[in-house]
Amino acid sequence: MVTLVNLRAYWRFFVVARQFLPLLFAYARDRRRYLLFGGRRQVDRETQVRRAEHLLSSLLTLGPTFIKLGQLLSTRPDVLPKAYIDVLSSLQDDVPPADWADARVVLEEELGPVAETFDEFDTDPISGASLGQVYRATVRGQDVAVKVRRPGVESLVEADLRVIKWSLPILMRFVGEARAFSLENLADEFAKTIREEMDYEREARMLTEIRANFAEFDGVRIPAVLDDYSDARVLTMEYVGGTKINDVERLDELGIDRSRVAQTLQETYLQMIIEDGVFHADPHPGNLAVTDDGTIVFYDFGMSGRVDEYIQDRIVEFYIAVANQDIDGILDSLIAIGTLSPEADRDVMGDVMELAIADARGDDIEQYRVNQIVSQIEDSIYEFPFRLPENLALVLRVATVVEGVCVTLDEDFDFISTATEYLTEQGYREESIKQYVEETGEQAWESAQSMLRVPPKLENTLDRAQRGNLTLQVELNDQKGVIDRLAKRIVYGLVFSFSILATAYLYQGASLYAAGVSGAVGVVGGILLWLSFREKKGIRAQPQFTRQNMRKRRGED
Repeated sequence: MVTLVNLRAYWRFFVVARQFLPLLFAYARDRRRYLLFGGRRQVDRETQVRRAEHLLSSLLTLGPTFIKLGQLLSTRPDVLPKAYIDVLSSLQDDVPPADWADARVVLEEELGPVAETFDEFDTDPISGASLGQVYRATVRGQDVAVKVRRPGVESLVEADLRVIKWSLPILMRFVGEARAFSLENLADEFAKTIREEMDYEREARMLTEIRANFAEFDGVRIPAVLDDYSDARVLTMEYVGGTKINDVERLDELGIDRSRVAQTLQETYLQMIIEDGVFHADPHPGNLAVTDDGTIVFYDFGMSGRVDEYIQDRIVEFYIAVANQDIDGILDSLIAIGTLSPEADRDVMGDVMELAIADARGDDIEQYRVNQIVSQIEDSIYEFPFRLPENLALVLRVATVVEGVCVTLDEDFDFISTATEYLTEQGYREESIKQYVEETGEQAWESAQSMLRVPPKLENTLDRAQRGNLTLQVELNDQKGVIDRLAKRIVYGLVFSFSILATAYLYQGASLYAAGVSGAVGVVGGILLWLSFREKKGIRAQPQFTRQNMRKRRGED
């Protein structure tokens, strides 16, 4: 079996290489015009869209594994430019269903003969996806949905995962450090996610746990699992019908309040991520429906994830900072989570966040302001300091897709207002204010104690100075190399100045060779002096970790 997987992987490697090499070659030329040397090429959006469409076609051609990979890439702005994200966002997990005869083999290997296991079974699938397909059936008088893993998909996925693993070192040679970080995490995350999605026993456990968390929530319905009719490759659930959540015309005909549905959906995911720590991670419209009474139905828990307590706390801090429009707080939260590099220029990133918040709120944004911010970052876009740790990629996918669904339901949907209202109702903002007051009180108490300790120490120091016993030890901390640069500038300046005088003197004395040597030394000294005053371009700067440091710096300005 292992040998067959390896042989298939070798063949798939050549197939994949044939699809992606033209794109990789073009990308390499964007970074170095002549591959080994030359400046970076400017690529317009039209070219990016054309390449993204070629990538989309390649992913569809390569089949189930790469369709899933494309869906994941569509939520990774730290890996691909926005034009690619926009094109890949249209990629649906929708492929022609496998033949019933092949699917029947899988079903009967797991549960036994279909005629004996089910009262009725409709052999036409109601949903076809890259890894599995869903059929309607009846068991013990109950309507059920039966999810069957696609025949032979396991060996194909394992072969493709090996191809991705082999290809990763090659890809990382063509990208910058930040994207290399994201690519490595992406590959690890993708392998884990797609294997979990093929494990229907895990899906049943996650579905059951999330269903229990929303047992008392009236606006949400999650189908129950029939354990006796489920196994590693087959998952049987109660069938719950409804209108597809993005079918707005039908929802309007039913008289359903779409704004309320959007708010419920957003609050549901906030509860999953912030409070429960376990969440449904594939909220595209095909996996969400609305019943006639406005209840949201969730399908397909194959892609689901967990959030640990530390990340939950940081996400709460981020949401509160967004709600309060606290730009420094937003940046601090992103750094703490690991999404933003601590070396990022906070002034530039602060401008980006202000623009993002204004856009999310639907505020009018002056075009010159957009152009100003874009011009600050476009020269360093490949060093852009955003990255996605493995445990946050699914959370970002959820946030991105859910926002799109909510805007489809209500074009005026205000994500920030909904999040703010939720955090307030759950007491998170009150707790944040309480914590801030406590920290401020502790700082005030420490300051008061210091004021009591300082006068005696100051009097003792003055007495020692009067007796002549006071010694002063100075330790110079020059982490930024200021003194080193200053010393170099003095040396270069002396060399340059002296060489000018020496060259003039030697030239006047008709010693042309010596004058030429002296002049050459002067030119070198002048160039080095000029280079020492040049500032590096880009958006990277020295680390500034806390909002207190930032406020202090602004106060000094």
